[in-house]
Amino acid sequence: MSKDVFDKGFEIRKSVLGAEFVEKSFASADDFNRPLQELVTEYCWGAVWGRDTLDKKTRSMLNLAMLAALNRPHELKMHVKGALRNGVTKDEIREVLLQVVIYAGVPAGVDAFRLAREAMQEVQA
Repeated sequence: MSKDVFDKGFEIRKSVLGAEFVEKSFASADDFNRPLQELVTEYCWGAVWGRDTLDKKTRSMLNLAMLAALNRPHELKMHVKGALRNGVTKDEIREVLLQVVIYAGVPAGVDAFRLAREAMQEVQA
C-alpha cells in the first residue's frame, strides 16, 4: 500500500463522511475487515476521489445516482450526508434522484428519496 495515497484518501474520506465516522470505522476494524478499510481508503478515496479532474461536489452527485440505482441504502444515506458536506444542495440532490427515477426505475427512486430525506433530517438534528 502506498502511504501517500492512503494518507490522502484518509483525509478525503474524513472530509466527506465525517472524521468521527471514519475514525470509528478504523477503530472498530479487526483482522477480518481491516484490509477492506485500508483498500477502500487507499483506492477509492485516495486514488480516485483524490484525482483533480472532478471536484468533490460532482463526485458526490455521481455517487448518489449510482448508489440509488444499485439499491445500496446504507451507503446512499451516508453519501447524502457527505454530498451536503461537499456543497450539494437539497435541490440538486432532488434532481439527481429524479434522474434515478427515470433511468433506474420508480422503486429505486422512491427508496432513494426516502433515505435522502432521513439523512437530511439527521443532518439538521
